Amino acid sequence: MNRSAKLIFTALALGSAAFVAQANAASRPCEDVLKEYRAAKETAKVSADVMKKADELEAKAVERCNADDDKRADQFLTDAMKLLGK
Repeated sequence: MNRSAKLIFTALALGSAAFVAQANAASRPCEDVLKEYRAAKETAKVSADVMKKADELEAKAVERCNADDDKRADQFLTDAMKLLGK
């Protein structure tokens, strides 16, 4: 196999791995992520202002979760966890 073919093969393999990882990340049930968020929230040591913002993101996540939009719900919860330092 020549160098160009090896580079193309490597690029395709890496691209495929990234695609699979992204698909798996997007397929997590929002109910599971919500449980993780609520557990993280119990131990979070943040200001009232930060907690209020996290609660607003949680409310949006629950709304999207109820609408079966797991991907957006998970993103809201990920953002909320970042606010909590998790």
